[in-house]
Amino acid sequence: MADQERILSGARPSGPLHIGHLVGALQNWVALQDRYRCFFAICDWHALTSEYADTGRIRDYVFQIALDWLAAGLDPERSTLFVQSRVKEHAELHLLLSMIVPLGWLERVPTYKEQQQQISGRDLSTYGFLGYPVLQAADILAYKAHWVPVGEDQISHLELCREIARRFNALYGPVFPEPQPRTTPASRLPGTDGRKMSKSYNNAVFLSDPEPQIRQKLMTMVTDPARVRRSDPGNPDLCPVFTLHKAFSTPQTLERVDRECRRAGIGCIDCKGFLLEHLGPVVAPLRERREALAGNPERVREILEAGAEKARKMASSTLEEVRDAVRI
Repeated sequence: MADQERILSGARPSGPLHIGHLVGALQNWVALQDRYRCFFAICDWHALTSEYADTGRIRDYVFQIALDWLAAGLDPERSTLFVQSRVKEHAELHLLLSMIVPLGWLERVPTYKEQQQQISGRDLSTYGFLGYPVLQAADILAYKAHWVPVGEDQISHLELCREIARRFNALYGPVFPEPQPRTTPASRLPGTDGRKMSKSYNNAVFLSDPEPQIRQKLMTMVTDPARVRRSDPGNPDLCPVFTLHKAFSTPQTLERVDRECRRAGIGCIDCKGFLLEHLGPVVAPLRERREALAGNPERVREILEAGAEKARKMASSTLEEVRDAVRI
């Protein structure tokens, strides 16, 4: 039955979350809580794969992500929310899986060389960075997850996880199900400069931003580069603001903006104002819940610790099977 199947997903603690995370992951996770047994991990060990030389803010980022998750609607009564490093079974399973993973499997993961090229100023020629997908597989397989909500950029990692599960089962007997992807239909949201929304690009609208700051960010957001004057017809298909409309506005507003932009019936400021009318009611209650939770940090820590205890029970049961299968 679907309600007995398990889901595992998580996030690296690299800072507070933005509206791209809300559309790309959190809204989907919240909807899954009533259908599946959900485990959501704040993956602080994964953060070390690239941030090992500057760990000073990881603990704070863990807390910030917990605030965002809870404010967005992840319910500790219906889901297990925990910090990865509080469940040591992840590390043990990572070690055991690393013994059977051919080096070539890791070297061919597309994101391995891509991120080495894109992330400058850090030496990523480390075992931990190369083995990132094995730790990710351990995160998933420790809970015998049937489904993993992922973005398109993580599909290759999940396929590797399935290959690892198949190899383990072939060597030692059937222990792990092969987890399947649940891709999110929403596309990546653009940031204020038109590139992918990202904290590292300084172009993000955060879930914790107050309304005046959201307004200021959106009003300076780039639009159709060919629309120089108010009287110039625009092309919504080339406008990052219109992409945000697709994520937050009603079909009626989408149709109006598309029609009026193309005939210069509205200007870019008008278009952004319509977007704020729809985005504001989504973010405002979330921000209010977040502020209330931030005022009670002990409660947030209790939720994460209780989640870690539940996660440990499940992961410990899996590791007993793994040890028996490997005969150690």
